Amino acid sequence: QVQLVESGGGLVQDGGSLRLSCAASRRPAHEMAWFRQAPGKAREFVVAIDWSESKYYADAVKGRFTNSKDIYKNTVDLRMTSLKPEDTAVYYCAANKGRHTIVESLYDYWGQGTQVTVSS
Repeated sequence: QVQLVESGGGLVQDGGSLRLSCAASRRPAHEMAWFRQAPGKAREFVVAIDWSESKYYADAVKGRFTNSKDIYKNTVDLRMTSLKPEDTAVYYCAANKGRHTIVESLYDYWGQGTQVTVSS
């Protein structure tokens, strides 16, 4: 079993920046990702990074979000810049034991989520 704990998030103005962190209780195997869920919407893929450091980004965040990891600390950071009101959501850290995927149901472990609110 792997526990994931997110930190960071909060309230920021349009155009601002935030950093989210996800700490895993142990190395979770293959890939770690961030998903987000806005009010009234389905949870969606944001970014992922696997243990070969290949990175994957949703089109909506390319060029604005950067994903990085620290294998010694089992942490993954998500740096978000040029934030927009439409980025407002609960952000979830997730880990999967298989190959790269953006499919939510294929992720094995989830954090509790952290709120990001971007005011206009």
